[in-house]
Amino acid sequence: VHLVETGGGLVEPGGSLRLSCAASGSFFSLNIMAWYRDRPGKARDLVAEISRDGITNHKESVKGRFTISRDNAKNTVTLQMNNLKPEDTAVYYCYVLNNGRSFWGQGTQVTVAS
Repeated sequence: VHLVETGGGLVEPGGSLRLSCAASGSFFSLNIMAWYRDRPGKARDLVAEISRDGITNHKESVKGRFTISRDNAKNTVTLQMNNLKPEDTAVYYCYVLNNGRSFWGQGTQVTVAS
C-alpha cells in the first residue's frame, strides 16, 4: 500500500487546512484510515481515525475543529482542520490498517503561526 498526502502548509491561527491522503497498490480492504501527528518534543499521537463503516474517533483536543472522512470508492481519507491553533503545528501522517498490516505516508508539514 502506497500513501500520498497532500494539503499541508502555513496558516494563521484560526485558519483552515484540508489534508488528503490517497492509497494505491494492492490491498484487500482498508479497515482503518487515520491521521497521526508528530509535534516538536512530543511523541506521535493519533489525531483522528475512521473505520470502513464510517465510525470515527477524534482526539479530544481537536473535537469540534477537525473532521475526518473517507471515500471508500476512491480509497482516500481527508482531514478537515478548522480553527487551527499554534499547538496544532506538526508533521501529519496518514495511516492505514490493511488486513492486519500498518502503512504510513511520508508526512506533510502543518505550521500554524502569525
